[in-house]
Amino acid sequence: MRSLGALIPNVARPAFRKQSPAAAQIIADWADIVGPELARATVPRRLSAGVLTLGCAGPVAMELQHLAPALIGRINRACGHDAVRSLKLVQDLVPRPAPAAPPPRQAPPPPLAIPDMPDGPLKDALAALGARVRERAGRR
Repeated sequence: MRSLGALIPNVARPAFRKQSPAAAQIIADWADIVGPELARATVPRRLSAGVLTLGCAGPVAMELQHLAPALIGRINRACGHDAVRSLKLVQDLVPRPAPAAPPPRQAPPPPLAIPDMPDGPLKDALAALGARVRERAGRR
């Protein structure tokens, strides 16, 4: 049997050819990196050779030119290294669909009884875990 570590490069290589890990992180975390207001007006398109291409609405491009140094600093801090050296602004914003609202959270199931264990945080955690496992098994 081959180790899992030996298989990972073969699996990851095709995905990384399409999108670098830094670009994928920037795209996934865009709203957290730039804030909700800029995230609504901009869309990261691609990262190539240190140049991040951003789709944006016309008036926002001027603002982004002024914010570029601070924005590049925030992006690089989020990536953990200097992935972005400059921004390329393209006026072609296609708005992202609004994220679906998360389903309402259900009340946690009543804890599972564990009579032969002393009271404490470990017993409480195991009782809650047991209740969730029992609840999921009941749904199947």
